Amino acid sequence: MSRVEPTPEPAPRGAHAAAAPGEAQKDSSQRRQKEMIARHYDRLAAAPETGEKSVYTFVPGNLTELLRSFDLLPVLPEINALQSGMRGKSADYIALAEKQGHSEDVCTYVKSDIGMLESGNVGPTGQRLPLPDLLLLSYTGCFTFLKWFELLREKYRCPVAMLHVPYQAEGKITPAMRGYVVDQLRGEVIPALERISGRRYDEDRLREQLRRSAQAEDDLVWVLQSARNVPSPIDAFFGAVYYVGPIFSAFRGTEDAVAYYRELRAEVAERLRAGKGPVTPDGEVERERYRVVVEGPPNWTSFRQFWKMFADEGAVAVASTYTKVGGVYDLGFRHDPERPLETLADYCLGCYTNLGLPTRIELLVRYLDEYRADGFLINSVKSCNSFSAGQLHILREVEKRSGKPGGFVESDLVDPRYFSAANIKNRLESYFQMLEQKRLGATA
Repeated sequence: MSRVEPTPEPAPRGAHAAAAPGEAQKDSSQRRQKEMIARHYDRLAAAPETGEKSVYTFVPGNLTELLRSFDLLPVLPEINALQSGMRGKSADYIALAEKQGHSEDVCTYVKSDIGMLESGNVGPTGQRLPLPDLLLLSYTGCFTFLKWFELLREKYRCPVAMLHVPYQAEGKITPAMRGYVVDQLRGEVIPALERISGRRYDEDRLREQLRRSAQAEDDLVWVLQSARNVPSPIDAFFGAVYYVGPIFSAFRGTEDAVAYYRELRAEVAERLRAGKGPVTPDGEVERERYRVVVEGPPNWTSFRQFWKMFADEGAVAVASTYTKVGGVYDLGFRHDPERPLETLADYCLGCYTNLGLPTRIELLVRYLDEYRADGFLINSVKSCNSFSAGQLHILREVEKRSGKPGGFVESDLVDPRYFSAANIKNRLESYFQMLEQKRLGATA
């Protein structure tokens, strides 16, 4: 019997469009997102002529609302790197960076970004990105970010502002931690933004941005939690990387983001009402056979092929940790316009990469229970220490605490040399067969 928890809502207009053979199917919300991204990159490309200023920053702990309150344009190097991987350009960029002396063990996002910079800094839409007016590093658990921005500082010769965010080793935010971040926002980050923008800090304008963020976050959480239903109307790993894109990147706090998540929620509500499964690039999952929780980032160079390996087996990701890298909203956090700087601090402190292993383990166990998953899978990414460090410990602990079987595959973010399709497919098939045998044993 299917359990429908979110309240169904009116169907959207023209929700799903048929795709031509070989093309990925797109909902109207996906088309809206594509248009949003195109407009943003158009503004970035025109920035040298219009005089608009840009700030390079990272996804976890980004301060998009604060940047936009100064009319500054965000640029996110990780997004550029993963888009390079999906467009088949990252291999050449990585090779170029390695020729300059960067090790094979360095994060491939970094090498892809450096290679893109050296190749003309052409972004995902084929337009040149502007030089940064400021590098804003919000340090949230990934040491690589520090070295990455050191490299970019040498290349761009521009100002750098750093927001140091304490690690959540004990699994909670203390007043001292929050105060430490707020003091840096007031004393270092905001003055840097004032200098490059020529504007004074406007807290009322920031509150407006934060109010819109909270509205969009409510709709995103509704969409992600729709996967508690059987069958799930979404894929909360592969499909959800598209869902979290606007809120994790340059659009949080905008009317565009509010409209996108409102439309996405209506589309998912309609799928719930119709009892349909997720839409993949190759069509709908007609029969949900396995419900899994996924730990770790995707592989971007073979993203569609990786997703198809799951969909062909009827395996649906009902929850994932990667979709929390830019904020663990489903644990209750919302940006609070009544506490503007404090809520920005809490957001930075609560990103997934800023959580200790015990908290990550507890989160996975919780997902396995709440989403009625059959098991969980770890995609261990060779060059991403923020995720891969400790994953074998996570595997053992989650299995022990949940009683659910874990699987383990290995790939990389944007380096195609570390995606072995045959090896991953064999491991996935073996894992799903194990789930099937476990299920048959339980019903015998």
